[in-house]
Amino acid sequence: MAGHSKWSNIKRKKEKSDTQKAKAFTKVTREIIVATKTGGGDPDSNFQLRLAIQNAKEVNMPNDNINRAIKRGLGSTETDQYEEIIYEGYGSGGVAFLVQTLTDNRNRTASEMRYIFSRNNGNLGESGCVAWLFERKGVVTALKEEVKFDEEKLLELALEAGAEDLRLEEDYYEIITEPSELERVKNFLDDKISVDNAELDFIPKTTVEVDGETAESLIKLADALEEHDDVQNVYANFDISDQDQS
Repeated sequence: MAGHSKWSNIKRKKEKSDTQKAKAFTKVTREIIVATKTGGGDPDSNFQLRLAIQNAKEVNMPNDNINRAIKRGLGSTETDQYEEIIYEGYGSGGVAFLVQTLTDNRNRTASEMRYIFSRNNGNLGESGCVAWLFERKGVVTALKEEVKFDEEKLLELALEAGAEDLRLEEDYYEIITEPSELERVKNFLDDKISVDNAELDFIPKTTVEVDGETAESLIKLADALEEHDDVQNVYANFDISDQDQS
């Protein structure tokens, strides 16, 4: 299977050092509301909600805020009518972007996505224009320093759990699963390693190597998209050299 874009590494580092708590709280609040509306307010029986709560705790959201978001999800107010929309487009060098959003106004969000792409040497495309370049997968991550055995043993455990693949991305492992297997694989591994995160991602089937001005332009576009309040996740199919990741 094709390698995960190094943009995931950049994104992870950015999230770890992000000081804009208000924006982070807004994003995870919406995620909790949608997960609750979809599968109910009990995290024990709603895996999507458990993942959303996990994301909330990663940005240090207080439990009171989490509980309020769940209550909002269980209610039915017009202000909480969010829908997931995935926007597709191109950045510099023809690099493909998928932008996962939760919005209560699709016309406004579409207009703002188009503006962000055009301001950063990109183009917002039609639905389906780049989606075929990505696969929907479950990804379980574990910090390498917290795994107490070697990669071969971890691969053995991952395959036993039902995973498809194991990759080492800098200082953490990525265990790749089918979306339907994510919960089972995470639960199996929870007893054996310290799981850092589990989520559904879009993984590029192939990647494009970029450097220099192209890499800089793509990072600016990705950053601008990430900063938008409606954007939950940004995926792209580019690899950049280590010296251009700063």
